[in-house]
Amino acid sequence: MDRLSFNAMAAINEDRYIRHQLSNDIANVSTAGFKQTYEATIQPHQAVGEGFDSRLQPRLYTTDRVRLEPGPLMVTGRDLDVSMNHKTVLGVMGNDGKLAFTRRGDLRVNPNGVLETGSGHMVQSQDGGPITIPVGSRINITKTGEIYASDPTQPGVPQEQLIANLMLRDASTTHLIKREDGLFRVDEKPLGTDFATGPEPVSLTPQALEGSSVNPMASMVKLIEQSRSFEHQVRIIKESKSNDESGASMMKAS
Repeated sequence: MDRLSFNAMAAINEDRYIRHQLSNDIANVSTAGFKQTYEATIQPHQAVGEGFDSRLQPRLYTTDRVRLEPGPLMVTGRDLDVSMNHKTVLGVMGNDGKLAFTRRGDLRVNPNGVLETGSGHMVQSQDGGPITIPVGSRINITKTGEIYASDPTQPGVPQEQLIANLMLRDASTTHLIKREDGLFRVDEKPLGTDFATGPEPVSLTPQALEGSSVNPMASMVKLIEQSRSFEHQVRIIKESKSNDESGASMMKAS
């Protein structure tokens, strides 16, 4: 009974990380630019210590790197919406005041006139500072990240002026992992570390948003499989207890 219960409890304990991941993915199905982080799998692992060499127990193996495969493209027609193409990421300022990266492109202007994402993180310019938008200006963001502002009240054809360049990086050759606030940072580097852009050209799709890369149907199926696996492991524990009680009753004197 002890070995069966131990292995079943180990499987339940290891599976909980996968259930947390699936629950988080499903909760962010409608989040713009959301990216799944890691793949997880359960594999048998040889137990170390006294006993037979054939003792195996389940162990969780994960890869915690952000998967930057593009999500569905949603055309919005809004001037401040941008969708990052290929594996382009946008530099923002985290709540801790350090540089981070994101794929979220639902930009807005806060009451102080500073450009930020829909989650409230200040967008960084190519020079490494915040981007201030002139009051009442109409904004045009190009495919390469230049931000132009024009005065809609100006008579005739409005003259656009370049006010900033978005901090864009190609992460095709750089491994990124998620921070606690959901933003990205460079793997195996201190928080706030910048990185050199990769070989692929950075580009945007203006007036569009990238949807979540989570497949809701696939995630729901995996979550159901996890629920059934949990029920199966609990059933093993109950059956092992029943077998142990049956064996103990046979040893009792009549």
